[in-house]
Amino acid sequence: MRTRKSVIGFIQKQKTAFVGSVDEDGVPNIKAMFTPRKIEGNCFYFSTNTSSMRVQQFMKNPKASIYFYHRGRFKYEGIMLTGTMEVLQDDDIKRELWCTGDTMYYKQGVTDPDYCVLKFTAVKGRHYCDLKTESFRFEDLS
Repeated sequence: MRTRKSVIGFIQKQKTAFVGSVDEDGVPNIKAMFTPRKIEGNCFYFSTNTSSMRVQQFMKNPKASIYFYHRGRFKYEGIMLTGTMEVLQDDDIKRELWCTGDTMYYKQGVTDPDYCVLKFTAVKGRHYCDLKTESFRFEDLS
């Protein structure tokens, strides 16, 4: 079984996160996003636009998944985590995750009403590597 440290280490090396939500018809939706800005325990924090379709979907249905992969020349590895996503508007967490370049997306700065934080809480996952898959509960990782 993978360790929590190896799962998080793998995720931190990737440049893209794929975030899954569920739309009003119950259909899965996938979106590429920047990787999490903060990882704490089984929680992964992303910044995004409050006005986005994804935020609206998470407010109606918090079920979510995140996926990370690395495609090498001879090896493909991926980790999918499933759990729930919360939309956070708290000023403290927004300030904590804010980066200088964010003004490119949020003209009003850290207080821009279109800036929010998504908090993904992982419950379980699947790891794929070398033609093998392994399911795990995040809390069971050592």
